Amino acid sequence: MRKLLISVLVGLVGAGAGTPTAAQSAEPDIDVVASWNGLALDAVRAARATDADAARLYALVNVAMFDAVNGIGGRREPALIGGHGPRHANRQAAAAAAAHAVLTRTDPARTAAYDGELAADLGSLRHGVNDGAAWGRHVGEAVVAARADDGSTPVESQAAGSGAGVFRAAWSGVQYRNVRPFAVANPGRYVPGPPPALDSAAYASAFAEVAVVGDGRIPAPESLATYQFWSLPAGTSQPPGEWLRIASTVAAERDLGLADEVRLGALISMALADTTVATVGTKYTYRHWRPTTAIHESATAPDPAWVSRAGSVGSSPEYVSGHSSYSGAGATVLAGFFHTDRIAFSHATDSAPGGAARSYPGFSAAAAEAGRSRVLGGLHFDFSNRAGLEIGRAVAREVLATSLRAR
Repeated sequence: MRKLLISVLVGLVGAGAGTPTAAQSAEPDIDVVASWNGLALDAVRAARATDADAARLYALVNVAMFDAVNGIGGRREPALIGGHGPRHANRQAAAAAAAHAVLTRTDPARTAAYDGELAADLGSLRHGVNDGAAWGRHVGEAVVAARADDGSTPVESQAAGSGAGVFRAAWSGVQYRNVRPFAVANPGRYVPGPPPALDSAAYASAFAEVAVVGDGRIPAPESLATYQFWSLPAGTSQPPGEWLRIASTVAAERDLGLADEVRLGALISMALADTTVATVGTKYTYRHWRPTTAIHESATAPDPAWVSRAGSVGSSPEYVSGHSSYSGAGATVLAGFFHTDRIAFSHATDSAPGGAARSYPGFSAAAAEAGRSRVLGGLHFDFSNRAGLEIGRAVAREVLATSLRAR
């Protein structure tokens, strides 16, 4: 019988969903986690989904895969859906069918592609395939049903504001400030205090910095390239997707077993999704203006010709930087899972100029560059970058400390 559970404590590494049987160990080495996450990334790109919608979809897919695998002889608390699958069911089949169930229900227009991938995956497996697929389908359907009323719809907007320090345009997606979290107890506790007052030294310093480093009229090829690398606009996998891709790359390089791979996917995607709630809550609460407006209307040194290096104002309130909060969450989960931040990797984002990869000595270095790119693009003040990084780190620390506990 299906049992809906709230996520609780988990250790960081160790045995994941139990020891595979001899038959399971003899299965072909196919990476169903990477392939189904790849399809989720494609769904986000095709739909031109927002960062918030993207993070939620990634969490649905990865929570379903974790609970499906963990339910077959697993040793950890479920992420969302409890219960036990057939003892000898194929865990790879379960993971694939769970992801398929999520994606066909959230992206029905691409059902044919998902059906084809599932058929190929199941056709390459040998033992316990039907039982695994049936269990995985049950879990995936249950995950979608359990999150159907999580508050992510209907779409809500905050009206345009006016006056000094206030974001001027209307923006949509503010319902995410109240979305039910996947793993943390109360995302509202991570909403920070207000940005620096407009007459403070801290604000003056940040204002002066972005007015120079984010000025699109000043040629700065390296700054532009860094901004573009992490810009990730609509039509890309969005910032949460890049951290999911980084996790997949590092997992493949370390040849994680299926149990640990689905656990990493669930941890990082839940942290990214819950970071959305705190980030949108912060933006909605403070409604802070973007550098372009601030510089155009400065009381002391207005520059109405100033244009951001990004070439845009920004589509949501400035405080905090969502790119930064997602990066703080992603880097913190990866460092916690692997017990070290110092894992070198190379990565090319969806918006990387020329598709060229960049190399990093560790996760926090990539997160720092991603956050700083928003200042270089003239879209954020650095205090919003730093506050965003801390939101993501704090959410991720709670997820690591309280989710998928060993039983």
